[in-house]
Amino acid sequence: MSTLSAHHLSRRFGPVAAVTDLDLTLAGGETFGLIGPDGAGKTTTLRMLAAVLRPTRGRAEVAGCDIVRQPERVRRQIGYMPQQFSLYGDLSVLENLQFFADIFGVRGTAARQRIDRLLQFARLQSFIHRPAGQLSGGMKKKLALACALIHQPPLLLLDEPTNGVDPISRREFWEILGELRLAGVTILITTPYMDEAERCDRVGLMHQGRLIRQDAPAALRQLAPGHMFALYTPDLLAAAALAPGLPGHLSHQIYGDRLHLFLADPLPPQVIAAYFSGHGLRLRQVLPDTPRLEEAFIYLMSTPQP
Repeated sequence: MSTLSAHHLSRRFGPVAAVTDLDLTLAGGETFGLIGPDGAGKTTTLRMLAAVLRPTRGRAEVAGCDIVRQPERVRRQIGYMPQQFSLYGDLSVLENLQFFADIFGVRGTAARQRIDRLLQFARLQSFIHRPAGQLSGGMKKKLALACALIHQPPLLLLDEPTNGVDPISRREFWEILGELRLAGVTILITTPYMDEAERCDRVGLMHQGRLIRQDAPAALRQLAPGHMFALYTPDLLAAAALAPGLPGHLSHQIYGDRLHLFLADPLPPQVIAAYFSGHGLRLRQVLPDTPRLEEAFIYLMSTPQP
């Protein structure tokens, strides 16, 4: 049974189509990553699914509840974490959790047990009396997630929850999400980080308000055209200038200490090396490489969609 299903979900703001004909189904326990450039419609999608924003057209159900006809029931089935989560900075960690427990009608022994479990789960036991406004960015995110989980929802809607958070806190946050997934919680998350998208069961690419592709990360990586090679050289700018003259050149991009080359044909690495060396470029090595999700994303964003 699906935890979430949306059909032709659309939202307009006057003449602007923010989301158009979005179809999406999430199975129980699935983690689905939604990626796309700024303005693609990701946040609008989550706001509609959270019954915060009414769709212009289409329909969606969360745990069998219609987002338009049963918005209050929908809100009981989700943990929604917007980009700017409304923690109360002058309340302590414990007081924030108690406040959200009260909002969702979780009281008495059940509230105490859930708060204790969430404090341990989010690794915040040592900070229960610290005002939320004095927490680090990573701890604020974990507290926000704990508050969103207080009523034990089957579905989490997370809008760029790790944006601006340091790498260690990001990893800790995803460890928590992994534990939730194992417990059967369904997660729909938007993220600007491709390495986070790789952690999802499936990924959807949004562009100009449309969900243009959705599949497992490994399948999406295969959409990058041609054959990829990594060229290592101390003269990256010179290599990039020479790259278009290589037979079968499709595209290239400087990536850290190497140049990623996409070629129409799988040339032997020694042929590629001979081309650059013949133009006076100093080479360390040329190796076949595997496209990343980022390359597929860039290709899909630049390719007209049917």
